Amino acid sequence: MTVDEKITRLQESAMQEARSKGNAIVEQHKKALTHVFDQHKAEALIQADTRIKAEKTSVKQQLGMANSKAALELKRELGAAQKRLKKQLFKEVEEKLSAYMKTEKYQDLLVKYIEKAVAYSDRGEMTIYVNPTDADKKAYLEEKTGFTLSISKEDFIGGIRAVIPERNILVDYAFKGALEREYQKFAFGGGMGSGR
Repeated sequence: MTVDEKITRLQESAMQEARSKGNAIVEQHKKALTHVFDQHKAEALIQADTRIKAEKTSVKQQLGMANSKAALELKRELGAAQKRLKKQLFKEVEEKLSAYMKTEKYQDLLVKYIEKAVAYSDRGEMTIYVNPTDADKKAYLEEKTGFTLSISKEDFIGGIRAVIPERNILVDYAFKGALEREYQKFAFGGGMGSGR
């Protein structure tokens, strides 16, 4: 074998060994980079998953707060509407009551109230008051019941009040107190409160 052939063979052998070592180094480096990439990818996925969960939680909280705020506003509006409707309803009740107080049935009711008050007092000393708006009915009521009546200085809308001084008792068949009690007790159905 000639020197040139030896050199060529040595060169080829050296190149093959260099390629083999180079390929091994590249493969080793490639594995190391792939491992680093896989670790980085896994960490990035964990971070992304954590961020997504945090964003979902944040969105749920914001949605919950918005729902709570909307429900509170709706409840406030419902309460205001119920309050308006309640006032309107009781205004209509007062108008109907006013119309009723112009009927004979109302006069008959006053007679019954006076008779009840007298029966309660066992015909003892008492003062029976009629509302100032019923002053025109005083003579009729006195004739019908046989009792002297007084005109109240206080407007109690309608009905009668009787005072039994010896027993310190007020017999109250006045419409004003009854209306106020009903107004306080009145609540719209549906469980949303009294609308006061």
